[in-house]
Amino acid sequence: MTSVRQTPTPASPGRRGRPGYDLESVLRVAVKLFNERGYDGTSMEDLSRKLGITKSAIYHHVSSKQELLRLAVDRALDGLFAVVDEAERVDGRAVDRLEYLVRGSVAVLVDQLPFVTLLLRVRGNTKVERAALARRREFDKIVSELVRDAENEGDIRPDIDPAVTARLLFGMVNSLIEWYRPRRGSDPTDIADAVAKIAFDGIRT
Repeated sequence: MTSVRQTPTPASPGRRGRPGYDLESVLRVAVKLFNERGYDGTSMEDLSRKLGITKSAIYHHVSSKQELLRLAVDRALDGLFAVVDEAERVDGRAVDRLEYLVRGSVAVLVDQLPFVTLLLRVRGNTKVERAALARRREFDKIVSELVRDAENEGDIRPDIDPAVTARLLFGMVNSLIEWYRPRRGSDPTDIADAVAKIAFDGIRT
């Protein structure tokens, strides 16, 4: 099985405000609040109090709360689609590319846990959320097509609808946001190995 290259954290944009509060710092605190209180339940006033800076200092970095949401969900989605691009270049059968995609998605989730958590909780109440949901549907379609190709090649049991198999696979991956908490010295490949073993031992013919 080709090893999964963990998608690196994108470099922080260069704009800076007060010392110690670059865009990356503001974004991470915003995502933490969005996950704790909900996006709709978090105001820019809440964020400014949490950071200990004025709202105008936050607006030096971003134009609105929606921009913070867009930056956050795009980080998660860009990581997942980077793994899609890598999986397409994997030699072998469709089931090998599917397993690579599952392992790589686990690596992105572990590396970007707060951002993926936020992505999986959006409900489509804003333009940014609707765009994120559209990209998630595109990702789901790619997974379903890989499952269908693997079925056609005889590597995955054909008695389950490909869309159902895809949802079950990524339902297990996505469930990590509810219980997985990184520990010092933990290796994300251990989680990817466990998910792949449980999933693919069950669906391979």
